[in-house]
Amino acid sequence: MMYEVKAYRAPEGVVMLRFEVSDAGDAKRRAEAQGYRVISSRSQRSSFVRARRMRFPLSLFSQELLALLDAGLTLLEAIETLAEKEHHPEVCRVLDELIRMLREGQHLSQAMQSFPVVFPPLYVATIRASERTGDMQEALKRYLSYQEQIDAVRKKIVNASIYPALLFVVGGLVTLFLMAYVVPRFSHIYEDMGDDIPLMSRLLMEWGKFFEAHGGVVMLGFAAAAVGTGHWLVRPATRAWVMRKLWQFPALGERMRVYQLARFYRTTGMLLRGGIPLVTALDMVGDLLAYGLRDNLQKANHQIREGRSVHESLSNHGLTTEVSLRMLLVGERSGSLGEMMERIASFYDEDMARWVEWFSRLFEPLLMVVIGLIIGLIVLLMYMPIFELAGSIQ
Repeated sequence: MMYEVKAYRAPEGVVMLRFEVSDAGDAKRRAEAQGYRVISSRSQRSSFVRARRMRFPLSLFSQELLALLDAGLTLLEAIETLAEKEHHPEVCRVLDELIRMLREGQHLSQAMQSFPVVFPPLYVATIRASERTGDMQEALKRYLSYQEQIDAVRKKIVNASIYPALLFVVGGLVTLFLMAYVVPRFSHIYEDMGDDIPLMSRLLMEWGKFFEAHGGVVMLGFAAAAVGTGHWLVRPATRAWVMRKLWQFPALGERMRVYQLARFYRTTGMLLRGGIPLVTALDMVGDLLAYGLRDNLQKANHQIREGRSVHESLSNHGLTTEVSLRMLLVGERSGSLGEMMERIASFYDEDMARWVEWFSRLFEPLLMVVIGLIIGLIVLLMYMPIFELAGSIQ
């Protein structure tokens, strides 16, 4: 569930923060861990849903804002231009509010904090850092590059899962057709054979008779089970439980950890190159990690505050691999930790892409074999009595 927290921290003043957590207490603890003093908090599920429906084009907004700033327009003029050409009422409302706050003398980052669902904390932090250094164009380019790389990895994973998903759906529909339509009709053919048919075929025919007599109830039960399962799966507690179980598989859990670390290093590197202090950056990227790694990151950040080295602190809490540990050491010595973190993320992304390609090539034929065996077994059990009858006649 999404919670909005009103908090105070010098020198920023009062800000609005957004956290996707299980309860208000967890949201309060997250804000306090970042150095804020919590004033109030409230659930933002309805606001989040509205924002999801609105689909604010953040990447397009950043690209157009960058183009207008490069063309020589001031920040206020650029956003006014974007508002004039926009037709979506919700997007217009956001842009009009930004314009109003800018005219009142607020910084762009402060105005964006009024829309925590539209502008993620990482985006706001990038804008805030650029306001201090005066290089907003460079900050927008950096964020767009970051978002493009994150989307590229996500697209590779989604594209690799489309074909297996189609195989699974088609195989399930064919199996459902056989069990709900073909098998009940075959059961009438074998009614007079009694116990002369094989046991497995007889059980399959009994299913056909049962489905023909109570098909409506069975389908209703399947539909209710599907709806119940879907409702159960969308709950945050359920997703957390499923993720914990998946992490327990050695090979899959390690790949999930690498994917999480890639996002962690890329985001932290982007923030460091944008001028955000390391400790602050590590506090901000905690929400990107899985629940188990979040606690490890907090412990590592605590050691960094105490003066321990970055590579040692992250390594002590399972946030590195052998490759990233060596690269972090080099980055600390050369003073280019942000750039080195982005290189680590690129290395992880390439490794993840190779693994996804290998896994998809292996999983797709295995899935086809399993589906073929299930359908073939059903067909074989339906025709086995005919084969035995033909053999006895010969």
